[in-house]
Amino acid sequence: MLKYDAQIKNRVKRIEGQLRGILKMMEENKDCKDVITQLSAARSAIDRSIGLIVSSNLVECVQLAKANGDADTEALVKEAVDLLVRSR
Repeated sequence: MLKYDAQIKNRVKRIEGQLRGILKMMEENKDCKDVITQLSAARSAIDRSIGLIVSSNLVECVQLAKANGDADTEALVKEAVDLLVRSR
C-alpha cells in the first residue's frame, strides 16, 4: 500500500489553495481569461500529481513483485498506464 509523503500532500494543499483563489476570482467577477488561465494551471497541477502518485505506486508494486519472486510485472505496468489514461 502506497504511503503518501509530505511532498505529494503539500502539492494537493497548493492545488486546494489555487482552487480557493479561483473561486474568489469568480466571486469578484474577474476577467474570464484570467479565471480560465488559473483553472488550466490547477488542472495541470492535478495531472502532474496523478502522474507522480501512479509512478510512485508502480515503482513500489514492481519492487514488491520482484521481492516476492513474481517476475511478470507487465500487468502492473498495464494497470498503471490504464490509470493514467483514465485520468485524462
